[in-house]
Amino acid sequence: MAGYELSGTVKEILDIQTFQSGFTKREFVVTTEDGKYSNDIKFETVRDKTALLDGISKGDTVNVTFDVRGNEYNGRYYVNLNAWKVTGGAGGGGGGGAAAPAAAAAAAEPIDEMPPGYGQEDEDDIPF
Repeated sequence: MAGYELSGTVKEILDIQTFQSGFTKREFVVTTEDGKYSNDIKFETVRDKTALLDGISKGDTVNVTFDVRGNEYNGRYYVNLNAWKVTGGAGGGGGGGAAAPAAAAAAAEPIDEMPPGYGQEDEDDIPF
């Protein structure tokens, strides 16, 4: 499974959702600029990865590393962008380093690195 990376500005950070099974997730939206149109891309973090957003605020420039996850439930198909690394933040400046311009990173680029044990979630933890 390939990972991807995207840069942009945080538009929204939603509250952590906890389901009856104990499964937790947190969603956030990053805006990228692509020519004269912007794109609002919704990501989700799950379980312990929800803490990745603790130091991030609306308006911050971030780099998000994620994978594309899909599943079928009752004949309908769902796609999620599952973030597993978020860097930047600290007041919109990218956290001290120069973040890639949003327009240059609007197209997600594949990366090779995946965290150890990633993708080994239990199918029973899907909150549908």
